Amino acid sequence: MKYKPALQPALLLKRYKRFLADLQLSDGSEFTAHCANTGKMTGCAEPGFAAFYSTSNNAKRKYPHSLELTQNNFSQLICVNTAVANKVVEEAINNSVISELLDYSQLQSEVKYGSENSRIDFLLTDKSKPDCYVEVKSVTLLSEDAPQSGQGYFPDTQTLRGQKHIRELIEMIEQGHRAVLLFAVLHEGVNTVSPAVHIDKKYATLLSQAIIAGVEVLAYKATISANEILLNERIAFIE
Repeated sequence: MKYKPALQPALLLKRYKRFLADLQLSDGSEFTAHCANTGKMTGCAEPGFAAFYSTSNNAKRKYPHSLELTQNNFSQLICVNTAVANKVVEEAINNSVISELLDYSQLQSEVKYGSENSRIDFLLTDKSKPDCYVEVKSVTLLSEDAPQSGQGYFPDTQTLRGQKHIRELIEMIEQGHRAVLLFAVLHEGVNTVSPAVHIDKKYATLLSQAIIAGVEVLAYKATISANEILLNERIAFIE
């Protein structure tokens, strides 16, 4: 996924009210940008981090600028716009980057499914094989205790929605379909992914049950720059 035009640099002053971030330019001027991230953003939005933002030409937007990337004190870039995860995954699937998801003739997004009224991120179909339900999760939480270990976690806060999605994936397996939980790693410092038992024990327990039931878990990492983000490297998922 290319940024057109390329993202512009700034300094992150603070992130607040969940959807807002104050940025400062090199000339000292300050402005407020939209932050498309509902999570805690632990380790991703500390005051003083370098930041990169995009600008919309939609005149109706209250905040024309959007916070897209931050850079931590280890010089690791982090994509903090959670909407990007699905975009780079879809691009990777269409470009045959994710070898586990090849040879499907049709890709649909946001399809209703399951008994809990969810919408699957991607439904892959082909007449020659079972339907494949793909749920995407964005990983940006790096171990706080040992950041140089490269250990990443999901989720970064308790997630009832995420728990529901796992139950839905198990249900798809029970109905004879294929189900995949795909962790899109959008943090340069993360090299392995594990469930965050210390944050959401229920989610981790459900994930273990899902794996036993037959849900496949994949983790793919992106290369990140102010010009583009590409999901291109499978990394280890450690239960």
